[in-house]
Amino acid sequence: MTRTLSLRMRIGLAVMLAMLVVLGGRLFHVQGLDPAGHAHEALSNRLHSIELPPARGDILDAQGRLMASSADRFDIVADPRLVGEYTVYDEQLQMQRPVTADEAAVEIATILDLETEDVLEAMTEEDTHYSVITRSVTPEQQRQIMELEVPGVYAEPVSERTYPSGPVGGSIIGFVGSDGPLEGIESAEDEALTGEPGERVYEIGADGVRIPNATYEEIAAEDGQDIRLTIDQDLQWFAQEAIAEKASQYNAQWANATVLDLKTGEIMAMADSESVDPANPGDSDELFRRPLALTQDFEPGSVGKALTFAMALEEGQMQPDDAFTVPDQLTVDGETIQDARPHDTYEMTAAGIFARSYNTGTVMIGNEVPEATRYDYMRKVGLGETLDVGLGIEAESILRPPEEWDPRQPLTTQFGQGYTTSVLHNVQLYQMLANDGVKQPLRIVDSYIDPDGDEHPVETESERVFSSETSQEMLKLMEGVVDYGSAMDAEIEGYRVGGKTGSAETAGEHGGFDGYTQSFIGVAPLEDPQYLVSVTLHRPQGQWGEWEITDTFTEIMSHTLASYDVAPTGADSEAYDGFVGERQDYPW
Repeated sequence: MTRTLSLRMRIGLAVMLAMLVVLGGRLFHVQGLDPAGHAHEALSNRLHSIELPPARGDILDAQGRLMASSADRFDIVADPRLVGEYTVYDEQLQMQRPVTADEAAVEIATILDLETEDVLEAMTEEDTHYSVITRSVTPEQQRQIMELEVPGVYAEPVSERTYPSGPVGGSIIGFVGSDGPLEGIESAEDEALTGEPGERVYEIGADGVRIPNATYEEIAAEDGQDIRLTIDQDLQWFAQEAIAEKASQYNAQWANATVLDLKTGEIMAMADSESVDPANPGDSDELFRRPLALTQDFEPGSVGKALTFAMALEEGQMQPDDAFTVPDQLTVDGETIQDARPHDTYEMTAAGIFARSYNTGTVMIGNEVPEATRYDYMRKVGLGETLDVGLGIEAESILRPPEEWDPRQPLTTQFGQGYTTSVLHNVQLYQMLANDGVKQPLRIVDSYIDPDGDEHPVETESERVFSSETSQEMLKLMEGVVDYGSAMDAEIEGYRVGGKTGSAETAGEHGGFDGYTQSFIGVAPLEDPQYLVSVTLHRPQGQWGEWEITDTFTEIMSHTLASYDVAPTGADSEAYDGFVGERQDYPW
């Protein structure tokens, strides 16, 4: 009996060992060799990946003050595969108690001030592992949601854009919509501002909770760069207020004031008569959501005469004190041009023609330069070319080649008609004329700043367009405009100021002309030109000749000189005499 029992035990043990060997082999086959990929599939099902968004860079003004920044916010999202009944510790009951998805939805909806049905629908949406409950909640709301410990409900950090300066420089800063950046620096520099996202990968259990000591990998996000602008937000605000007042005074369709550092090409202010608030762009007319200095083109009028005089000087065809007999009408090759107002025939110098802005005298001077040469100069200063200062949109200028000109355009293009420019094209022309003849490309971005503080300044290449001698003579011609010409109200006590007025008819939508564009561009101080201020008024209401904009120039330029500690010198004017003989009055 004992021997039989012992035999049975040995047989049983052998069978058990054989089964263990088979089972072990099977386990090794499945888990070790895993030819069907079961282990990998199981791990994949447990792995959860979350994108780590980078912090969006700030936009700063020239002094480093915030113009756009990001506030910490969170998107509350759910993985419906993991949402279900779970347990929490109840302090009152002193025990674990079950919580249903419906109950969790009620608590989440209460915290977020949402409808319970909407929350539950997002938590239980079928055929997805990513469902958004709501976006952009505060850190306090995020904390309360996370304390509920609802399986499958997460908070993803995001950034909400804020604009501390409100509408100051709004069209320059731009704005961000639900689909991303839409305008301005926010859009043009989105790649630099955005950075690179990171990733967090970890294992979760069936209850949606991370498994301790299991797979955990994290690739840190690379935050976006800060963008420092050339804009001085205090000067920008001042210019916005001044130009808005001027537009209101004459009920103009729009107006713009732009301030430039002549030596660097840095745009210090680019102010429109209405300003968009980046936080509420829908409250502004679409016209004002982009900078008007780039989006609007028009005939420059007499502002364009500066180029005619500069090229005549450069080509040696004119000297400022050359004498001319100037009528109020002039016929050339069968085409008659006239001045803005009838006047007697004057004996004037070239300087006087420029100061009084006579079309007839300008054509007398310009015709000394061959037409092909004049066109080459127009192209050289950027007319007919697009201009981009770093905002992702290009200012337009229309200039047809001479072979496409009508019979009048060889004459009218000499005094700012027959082609179009933008505010910035005009500003660029006067920048090079006043900056010793050297073109410094206009820009609005000063530098890029890495998250670690390293700065990368924007560099541009200067180009000589006119000689130093031509530039010096043009400054004296512009001083005559302010001393005794068409802009005597642009004087600033203690400073030598020069500039040029412009007035041109505005093309109507259905042909013909239905208004005017008034301009004044001035520079100071003329001994060592530092700053340029451009003022443009489009379709003012009232009678031609009654619109005054040099007062707005004086206001903005005076503020700029004071803000940047440019002391008055009281130096005497170096403007040329305008008349051959006794000065005569003009019926302004």
